[in-house]
Amino acid sequence: MHFSIPSTQEFGSEGSGSSFTGFNIHINGSFHCCLRYKQLHSLHEQLKRSLPSSMVLPSFPPKKLLSLTPNQIEQRRLSLERYIQLVGQDPVLCRSELLRAFLLKSQQESSFTECSEVTLDVYLMNGYRIAASVYTTDCSAKVLEKACALIDLSPERLCYFALYLMRKEASGELTIVKRLMDFEAPFISQKRWDNCRLVLRTGYWDPCYDLELMRDRIALNLLYLQALSDVDRGWIVTTRDLLEELTNIQVRGNKSEYLEIVRKLPLYGCLQFPRACVDYPEPNTMATVVLGNKELNLLTFCGDDVQETKFKVTRIRCWRVTPIHANEDQPTNGHQSHSQAPQKSVLIGLELSFEYLMAKNQLKWITIYSEQSMLMSVCLQSIVDELLNQKNGSDPSHLQSPQHVEYAPLSYIRRDGSNHCMTDSSSTDTLCNVANSDNSNGTSNQHSSTTTTNGSSFIRRKLKEFNTTVRFRNGKDSVHNEAFEWIGDDDL
Repeated sequence: MHFSIPSTQEFGSEGSGSSFTGFNIHINGSFHCCLRYKQLHSLHEQLKRSLPSSMVLPSFPPKKLLSLTPNQIEQRRLSLERYIQLVGQDPVLCRSELLRAFLLKSQQESSFTECSEVTLDVYLMNGYRIAASVYTTDCSAKVLEKACALIDLSPERLCYFALYLMRKEASGELTIVKRLMDFEAPFISQKRWDNCRLVLRTGYWDPCYDLELMRDRIALNLLYLQALSDVDRGWIVTTRDLLEELTNIQVRGNKSEYLEIVRKLPLYGCLQFPRACVDYPEPNTMATVVLGNKELNLLTFCGDDVQETKFKVTRIRCWRVTPIHANEDQPTNGHQSHSQAPQKSVLIGLELSFEYLMAKNQLKWITIYSEQSMLMSVCLQSIVDELLNQKNGSDPSHLQSPQHVEYAPLSYIRRDGSNHCMTDSSSTDTLCNVANSDNSNGTSNQHSSTTTTNGSSFIRRKLKEFNTTVRFRNGKDSVHNEAFEWIGDDDL
């Protein structure tokens, strides 16, 4: 998980005159929640109690006795960002059931979403709609489970599929906006993106897992419909003669034969991103980025000819996501003195850079300029995780399941100071069940209403924002590829 805390906001109550700072937390490039210092401190203390004594958590920023100055608030923001980035990049901590439940609750609180039963549309790649009855606060795994139950997919196959947010552009092209993680509620996440559909696709990268799914009638149908859609959209490269052969097989309804052919085609099982500017093989080259099959591919076009450049994931030593800023002659937020009149840094884009082993002792940085750089980074990490998982001899279910640890009952502290018991994120045990009760600090209903109104306005302003900083493990500014160590002479 890529965490950042690019900004803060002030909360206050009209009656008491007191105020506090909320830290706006972005995960994988988009706004997720706004939390107080004491909420993150509570998470830290509970993680410390629940994890094995052999594990050492990152140090948490210390408390302050007096009110913070604007400069101290900025230092606290940077320290909290550093802390939560280290937590999110730890392979054990990021899969903690406690962390997942905490982030789900915080998304619910920040979006002011009450728990209620709704019908949520989940689509297959051919446009078929599954109307699933879910709770607004259901996590992605529960929504996936309920949707797949309606098409009779066995629970054992769930780990092979995932939910995505996709948008159909004016040109008719399909854009993958994000892959939904289990720490977020699809109902809430979908509301934050314009004209996006919730789509069911395979969640793995290695086509070898197809063989397991092809033994199941329902899973075979899902694979077949996905392959048909990808061929039709040009995400799977075919020739005219092969396309005619596939059409004839489709008419005969032989799904297994159809899949056996397309599984051998270039770019099968990959995710395709819109065209972006890259600096390889030459600066300012326009290319389509494709990820999958243990490779990152760049498709460049010269007339009707397509040139494909393949970069093996195991030869990517590391990668990083960097924001691109432009200065604007406007004052910054209220923490700055207006008399200083500093230039405001405006985020205008993102770039993904990776260091690639071109030949022995020859590493080269290659850069992709794309608003979807963060999603590409998430996909790269997912491919690496799958490679490591395969090396350990585990199936995909090992990657999907949260790290379960036996622990004492846990609590989620809301921004108003009241406590809420955290269980296993069951749909009906959510924050809204205590929202209308007398809270522990006696805050009035009028204040609650005021905060909700201001918060909802803030959420709307955050919909289109990207994260403004990305830092990675061990103080480095890039993600180290754990699969890079496997390179042998044959790879070179």
